[in-house]
Amino acid sequence: MRDKQFKNLDEQIAILRHKGLTINNEEYAKEVLLRENYFFLSGYRHLFLDPKNPKMYIEGSTFEELYSLFLFDRQFRNIIFKNLLILENNLKSIISYRLSKKYGYKENDYLKPKNFDTSPEKSRQVNDLLKKMKRQIHVNGRQHSATVHYLSNYGYIPLWVLVKVLSFGIVSELYSILRMDDRVAIAEIYKIDMITLTNYLPILANYRNLCAHEDILYENKTQKIISNTLYHRLLDIEQIDGEYRYGKNDLFALLIIMKQMLTHNEIKNIVLEIEHALDNLEYNLNSIPLSKVLNRMGFPSNWKDLANISITRE
Repeated sequence: MRDKQFKNLDEQIAILRHKGLTINNEEYAKEVLLRENYFFLSGYRHLFLDPKNPKMYIEGSTFEELYSLFLFDRQFRNIIFKNLLILENNLKSIISYRLSKKYGYKENDYLKPKNFDTSPEKSRQVNDLLKKMKRQIHVNGRQHSATVHYLSNYGYIPLWVLVKVLSFGIVSELYSILRMDDRVAIAEIYKIDMITLTNYLPILANYRNLCAHEDILYENKTQKIISNTLYHRLLDIEQIDGEYRYGKNDLFALLIIMKQMLTHNEIKNIVLEIEHALDNLEYNLNSIPLSKVLNRMGFPSNWKDLANISITRE
């Protein structure tokens, strides 16, 4: 296997041109490549590649278009990330409120194994997760201002403070090991069933980490597939062999989850911000239509209607 050799900016430009990408302003392209990284930028090339010759760019595609898609994904990622943080905070608040009210506010009380799922198949997971949480108390207790305050002044850390230093992944797993009645009660706050919420949380945690590490977002697909919802039916999403084409393991599935867990105004603002970002992208695209990007994202043509659907639940 040949080593990947370092290429200077001139060589990077030459490679892109050799692959058929039009570069109208070489100095601008060099500045972008220096700041953004050739490898990261090349990750957005797929929509611009010629289907008949996938090593070459579509005739007429430009460096500016490639960079526009890169910038769109950054803007899109920021929109999703800030709202995932809102959702994460909501979940932490709800879980800590439920457990603190029921089991007590000191870690020696709320972290007792008997407060969690006591089924034999869950015992190892419960013990492992409680150890992780206690480790977070030990590691972060003297570092985070909120935990330092409680340890210094009261000698314990309430759960509503501890959740501040717990990752979304740990909180997601925490929900999965709660007692059945606690899981049901928390899910009812979101007006969804316990099994659905259990399936949603790892997906949200995965996207949260993806956004935090600035990975490519717009074309991401998850391994987990969400169940069909009323939103799929009300939007009349196209079906192929009895399966919905969009909204199952793509970015539109993420929006459907967020629709169910955020407020009406929050999801409305998300849709408006994404629409604005897509409008900017479309303005800069010439060699491919915006529909090609939407399809890659898993967005149906009427995706914006999601914000206006109102479902009354008993």
